[in-house]
Amino acid sequence: MTPSELPLRQRIGQYLTHLALTAIVRLALALPYGWRVPLTGWLVSRVVAPLAGWPRRIRSNLGQVWPDLAPSEVARLTRAVPDNAGRTLIEIYSGPAFKDRLRAITPEGPGWEALKAAKAEGRPIFLISGHFGNYDAIRARVAMEYGQVGGLYRPLNNVYFNRHYVKAIAQTSEPVFPRGRRGLAEMMKFTRAGNIMAMLTDQHFHHGAALRFFGHTAYTALSVPEMALKLNAVVIPCYGIRQKDGLSFRLVFEDPVPHSTPEQMGQHLNDSLEARVRNNPGQWLWIHRRWKEIAGREEAADLSPDVDAEA
Repeated sequence: MTPSELPLRQRIGQYLTHLALTAIVRLALALPYGWRVPLTGWLVSRVVAPLAGWPRRIRSNLGQVWPDLAPSEVARLTRAVPDNAGRTLIEIYSGPAFKDRLRAITPEGPGWEALKAAKAEGRPIFLISGHFGNYDAIRARVAMEYGQVGGLYRPLNNVYFNRHYVKAIAQTSEPVFPRGRRGLAEMMKFTRAGNIMAMLTDQHFHHGAALRFFGHTAYTALSVPEMALKLNAVVIPCYGIRQKDGLSFRLVFEDPVPHSTPEQMGQHLNDSLEARVRNNPGQWLWIHRRWKEIAGREEAADLSPDVDAEA
């Protein structure tokens, strides 16, 4: 989509958000790494989030699926969620400096050994996460060990900002594939050859299965389980969990998902992410419209600014 194809109101909203984000990124990149990350988190939380209407979206999602949260915790999350999103954004744009921070981290969890074994056997591997912590920390760290780690991304809703965002995510590891018929075909060819793919599976997919997430129906894509069963691939839930200092991470690789049915495997991934989010709710992107009400499987038009990353 090009800007000229957008309704005027949406075009103006996206352009203003783009200007704010781009100014923040340029300012932050001129600063030492230890300053730029917290500063960007603060600016996105205090400037971009209100402009884009994110606090309202966060409160709406929390009210729908976690209604017993204390008002003070809801208020904290309306600040913490954009702060983490801002930190993640500038870390991705920081390229080599971000990867240098990850180099000394020892990945943990049974999935790390499972990844090594699958790689030695030449089996395709899917590393699955959500918009939680810094999801690109996983892709960056695994690429240090094994070279290429592919990424599938959904172009950002903000068509202005998307132009340089794709170049930024390619710094972490290549190749990157856009979601769509051609991108999926290229990704399948890459994966079938025994390579590693990193993917995010926590966004609403209106043609997906009616699985559960936080006790509510969340339409979920089953493409990863279906491909894994077809290719005999290993599926490993994994998370880059931000630590209290705001700059460092734990890189946790859980047990591989047992092969069963696509629905059971998809629910396993939803349950894994839900457990992580319940432990660290400020690190998940509550901005997404994860629980959309659908009448007759028709999706209502979403005209609000949004930030998405990889699929």
